[in-house]
Amino acid sequence: MKLTVDALRAKFGTAKPHVLLVLGSGLGSLADSFLNAQAIDFADVPGFARAAVVGHKGRVVVGDLEGVSCIALQGRYHLYEGHSLESVTLPIRAIHQLGVDTMIVTNAAGGVNRSLRAGSLMLIDDHINLTGRNPLVGPVVEGETRFPDMTEAYDLKLRSLALAVAAEQGVALARGVYGGLLGPTYETPAEVRMLEILGVDAVGMSTVPEVIVARARGMRVLGISLITNEAAGITGENLSHTDVVTVGNNAADAFGRLIRGVIGGIGAGHDY
Repeated sequence: MKLTVDALRAKFGTAKPHVLLVLGSGLGSLADSFLNAQAIDFADVPGFARAAVVGHKGRVVVGDLEGVSCIALQGRYHLYEGHSLESVTLPIRAIHQLGVDTMIVTNAAGGVNRSLRAGSLMLIDDHINLTGRNPLVGPVVEGETRFPDMTEAYDLKLRSLALAVAAEQGVALARGVYGGLLGPTYETPAEVRMLEILGVDAVGMSTVPEVIVARARGMRVLGISLITNEAAGITGENLSHTDVVTVGNNAADAFGRLIRGVIGGIGAGHDY
């Protein structure tokens, strides 16, 4: 990891990012609006693999957003691609060492709760790890705790801030529980019915390992899901990743206004 951190420091110099944005499928364009931006491709960062998922640019971008120094991952790694948990979470661990203390994690997700339609934004109140894996298994990584408290995995004050910004901006923001599965198949209708019984509102194939590591490192976390489709069996329509990216692009305005408002609130020191 030292080589990774050293390479990021060498690229971004004296930048001291405060907020990390993990931008999921179709949501990466927000980082294109950073002021004073500098970027490096994943492939040029030691320890990073190339981004292979459609809708992920595969870049690390540093710049200013709403007056706050931010660092963004335009894309992420997934377990279903064959990456190890160490590789999936390496960007979070390395970027934390740059001084980042807050992570806003986003994803494209399927709506399990029948009130969530394609294009909806959902504030993640909690998650259920259904991958069968945990990134903290093994020796304790320096800077992390062995048994992180996950009672408030998603920071209550940041959630309150997001809800206040959404109301102010006129952005509809649902709330719910995110279920993280391994993938890469979409869920069967029977699995979706099971998820409903478990209390899952939206389902996806990312986020959970990143959040676990961030919490183990003491970072505050805010999570937002973009609902790109209703889960299998709810509408009877077939699912496609192309639709996921398209819905992400269409929701860019509302998503951008919400995230900008939250980052502006963090910069202003609002304590909700």
